[in-house]
Formats: sequence, C-alpha cells, structure tokens
Amino acid sequence: MPLRRLLIACLFATVPGLVAALHPGLARGQDMALSGVLIDNEGWQLVSQGHKFTEGPTADAAGNVYFSDIPESRIHRISPAGEVSLFASDTGKTNGLKVGPDGRLFGCRGGDRQIVAYRPDGQFEILARDVDCNDLALDDQGAIWFTDPPGGRVWHLPAGGDKKIVAEGLKPNGIGLWEGGGTLVVTDAQLPVLWTFRVAADGTLGSKERYYGPLQIPFGADRPGSDGLTLDRQGRLYVATFAGVQMFDPTGRLGGTIARPQPGPLSNVCLGGARFDHLYVTAGDKVFRRRVQATGRSLQKAP
Repeated sequence: MPLRRLLIACLFATVPGLVAALHPGLARGQDMALSGVLIDNEGWQLVSQGHKFTEGPTADAAGNVYFSDIPESRIHRISPAGEVSLFASDTGKTNGLKVGPDGRLFGCRGGDRQIVAYRPDGQFEILARDVDCNDLALDDQGAIWFTDPPGGRVWHLPAGGDKKIVAEGLKPNGIGLWEGGGTLVVTDAQLPVLWTFRVAADGTLGSKERYYGPLQIPFGADRPGSDGLTLDRQGRLYVATFAGVQMFDPTGRLGGTIARPQPGPLSNVCLGGARFDHLYVTAGDKVFRRRVQATGRSLQKAP
C-alpha cells in the first residue's frame, strides 16, 4: 500500500463511534456484516438498459423506483414488478431525485440550474433558481439539503423559504439523512470518508465528523469515487463507489462491499420494491436490482 494511502487509512481507522449521541435509536457498538444483508443465490438482475447515463434512483410509498437519464433529459419509473415506463421527458438534464413526503418527485434540473418538484403528470413547480444542485435529501417536513460540487458547498432550502449555505470547503456529491432527520451524511469526491453533520432545528449544520470510513479504493484508482447513498431501516448505509456498493454499519465501520453488476463505476443506490427489500443501482447505461434482507423506507406519507 502506498505510504499516502496507509497514512489516510490509519488516520480514519479511529473514526469515533458516537452512535448514542448521533442516533439514540441505534445500539452502541452494533456491528452488521454484509452476510446480514445479502441472500444466498440472489444476484443482480438487469432491470433497464439502453440509456445514456442513469442516476438518482428513489422510491415512492408503493415501492416504484424513479431514475433519471441525464443526457436524454428523461425520468423513468420502475414498478415493483420490474416494468419500466417513461415518467417525464424534457427534464432539463435532471440529476438527483427524491420522493418527498407529499408524494411529489423532487429533482435537480442541472441544465436549467433549478430545483423542482414534479407532479404525477410530469409537470413541475420551480422551488429554487440559479443553483448548482447535484443531489438532494429531504426530511419528513419537505425541507431540502442539496450538494453543490462546483462551489464545494451544501445548501439548505426550507419548505417555502429561501436557500442558504450550511457547509463549505467540501468536495460534496451524494447526500442523505438518517431516519429522524437529526444527522446529515455527505459523500466526498476525493477522500475515503463520508462526512456527518448534526442538523439544527433551523436546518443549519454543525458537529462535522469523519464518521464513515475508510472506504475501499480499488487497485489503480486514487480515490473511492463515492457518489449517491441510501440508508436502511436498520441504520446501515450503502454508498455507490468505484469498487461497488460499500455498506457501513451504524457505528461507521465498513461491513463489506457488494460487487458491481458490471464493469465501471456506480452512480447511485436506493432501496425499493413492494416491500422495500430490493437494492437498486444505477450503473452507466443500465439499472440493476437484487433482493436483500435489509428494508428501506419512503418519505411519502400514506394518504
């Protein structure tokens, strides 16, 4: 191992496991191996192909999974049965997506530099203009946090309010909230760690920590390529990387890496399906899924 990699690994091997302080619902010292997630004889299944570049998978309350094809400016929907349909076209190169508590599909229209909320008919409302939004996370009340890679910042957009910078000096990419909304996780495009922040009542961020890590870096790469992420109901975190889907237990320790379904990096990951027990990944021009023991959730509130 090169000296620089060794020093980084040693530095982040002492990541504090302050689980009780950050997430009281999780047991201190809880360790979840990948064997508790994968199912024997259940591998990756191809769900959709023929796209240019897929991103932003997210699930609604029924388990339908939406994903974007950025260059084609389209958003597609996958039913729990695996049927793929077109949800919206001319989407302004929408990147990150998230189904909100009101059932609308929130998205980063990168081509238009807007954050929007899509209605079921594919029409949308503009929530913010002149923004460089790559990926976004929502809480149960519809407040938004989003990553701004060109600016090296994380922004907060309260429901019905104005955007404000809540973190700077990062190389942010993917973003997600722990269940309950008290902790925000941000992936880093350069470092083999994921950052966590405590979320204040007004949406501002504090207590920045290198919580998850170190991430695995594949041979020949100089960084893990951390991109989109998701969390399951058991508190485990899954992040799409060059090596595959890296899974961390609630204490921030690496539990294992799920191999990629095909060569090339993964861009994002989510849990969906009728029981929220299918792990979906966007991988270049395709989307894959596999059944797992873990379960996810949707922010969408039941009617």
